[in-house]
Amino acid sequence: MRQADEFIHIGEAMPHPPRIEPQPGQESVWDYPRPPRLEPVLKRLRVVCNGVTIADARQGWRVLETSHPPVYYLAPADIHLECLKPTRRRSFCEFKGNASYWTVQVGDRVEPDAAWSYAAPTGDFQALRDHIAFYASRMDECYVGDEQVQAQPGDFYGGWITSDIVGPFKGTPGTMGW
Repeated sequence: MRQADEFIHIGEAMPHPPRIEPQPGQESVWDYPRPPRLEPVLKRLRVVCNGVTIADARQGWRVLETSHPPVYYLAPADIHLECLKPTRRRSFCEFKGNASYWTVQVGDRVEPDAAWSYAAPTGDFQALRDHIAFYASRMDECYVGDEQVQAQPGDFYGGWITSDIVGPFKGTPGTMGW
């Protein structure tokens, strides 16, 4: 059996720490379903890059999946699309289908592959068609309501962490198998 202070090899799965018990008004990501669920968001969602608000929505969608902070998707009508340029990057989600990526450019700042969308989402995720999600870690600020979010650890999932979400959160090295 591994000692707690032993080195964990990058890519090696480690057991997740105990679930944090949510307080009233909070959600645990360990109560989110797998396969994930899509929910409407009626709070204001904002994205700021290079000091410019590039997205400001009065509603959107969030995807809830076990061990992940929610990923927020905004409608194209709520985004300054002139700040987004399509890239060649593609990925596949077993639940949502094929994703395309966007470079965000505001002034002289360029953030390659900092946003993504699904042109033809599958199954229960049809409402996400052409909606765009942003990596909070690549933007100056992202907000749910009036709260500035924290970026999900790592650079794969793109979840937004708010004070009403508790973990532990998947994303750092060693958590891929959670």
